[in-house]
Amino acid sequence: MKTILEIMRTSAVIPVIAIEDIDHAVPLARALVAGGIRVLEVTLRTRHGLAAIRAMAEQVPEAIVGVGTLTAPEEFKAARDAGAVFGVSPGLTAALIEAARSSGLPLLPGVMTPSEVMVAREAGFRQLKLFPAVPAGGVGMLNALAGPLADVMFCPTGGISLATAPQFLACKNVACVGGSWLTPADALQSGDWARITALATAASALRNS
Repeated sequence: MKTILEIMRTSAVIPVIAIEDIDHAVPLARALVAGGIRVLEVTLRTRHGLAAIRAMAEQVPEAIVGVGTLTAPEEFKAARDAGAVFGVSPGLTAALIEAARSSGLPLLPGVMTPSEVMVAREAGFRQLKLFPAVPAGGVGMLNALAGPLADVMFCPTGGISLATAPQFLACKNVACVGGSWLTPADALQSGDWARITALATAASALRNS
């Protein structure tokens, strides 16, 4: 099983995916992988979340499928049973820490403040999601955290676009960024998988820009 850091370093951008139509899950995953984006965060914001994870994991083996929006302990086992190989949460609680440990599902927990970073670090997490990244202070916050908490790597998520992603990726404590711009709702609704592949290709190029 890959570690969270290995997963973060696989793709410059981790798309945050909300599946409203289960029939979109597999073609979307294939379109993203075709563009070089292999790490996929499928959120539990819709009723199709777990089913989408299962379909992607089974039918798109090149994809590294994770579960997003983990907010309750019981979701960890369900996500792992569906085929998720990592988890992402918007925050971190004692119950989520225990669920991550007992389930064995690698977790990328969300933090917003220096104190939250320190709590997560004390619990053994060195890879964190800065969320919501832009409201939390964006690049300025990440650069400020790099001094006193130099051993922590981040995946900032929330308010980041293709235009601003390079600024975040230039931070020495950023391994990747999260974003929803790779999966625009109108492209999903129309089945414009070529457009999504093009967006994924542009996102993949950020690693070498």
